[in-house]
Amino acid sequence: MSPKPNLQDLLELFRLQHSAQTIQDQAKAAASKNLSHLEFLENLLSQEASIRHQRTVQLRIAQSKLTVIKTMDTFDWAHPSSIPKQLILNSFSMDFIEKKENFILFGPSGVGKSHVAQALTYAACQKEIKTLWTTAADMINVLNAAKADHSLSRAIKHYAAPKLLAIDELGFLPMDKDGSDLFFQVISHRYEQGSVVLTTNRAFKDWGKIFNDNTVATAILDRLVHHGEVAKIEGGSYRVKNRKEKSTQSAG
Repeated sequence: MSPKPNLQDLLELFRLQHSAQTIQDQAKAAASKNLSHLEFLENLLSQEASIRHQRTVQLRIAQSKLTVIKTMDTFDWAHPSSIPKQLILNSFSMDFIEKKENFILFGPSGVGKSHVAQALTYAACQKEIKTLWTTAADMINVLNAAKADHSLSRAIKHYAAPKLLAIDELGFLPMDKDGSDLFFQVISHRYEQGSVVLTTNRAFKDWGKIFNDNTVATAILDRLVHHGEVAKIEGGSYRVKNRKEKSTQSAG
């Protein structure tokens, strides 16, 4: 007969690595506290679950390609002259992601659109949701390069696969026909399949100028807003305000 495996071997067999490494210490701690067998097992598996969650979160953050980590704790709600605070806070429930809906942040430069989008992306990672962060320009550059080397299908899947795709800075640079067509393909692949968080400084009526094609712009907009919310933020640039304040302090 083969020898009976011990508890540590069994934990490793089921890939409970943290539990296998700490089983002796946790057993001693449980004995010193007079924990029942069920309480000991619950503590053991709770720690295993916590460690796995932390690892998954770190993996999701790395996969997201977030360049800056932001949270709403540091958001200046007083700066915008108008902001739908409750709508934005509600988005952090992540219900819109579960429903495969979209969230569009619209407003002039410097009112905090990117901050909110970055915070949403980070919060999604914290909930183990697979996400991807990009600017509109970077995404089009990647897709154009993929088209040139005949790997476009794989690149489209890269942007279509995550449950949440965050696209920042739509409208800062106009797109040519190829760029507009590629952007449409990504949005079309994600339509009713995954969520998009998008920031833009251009009103919807001006999207024809972004994409250099009113028909493509209408098709993209239709797919984004059909199942989605729009948060309009108004006000002056926080960055300009900050520079002025620093200049005044220096002068004083």
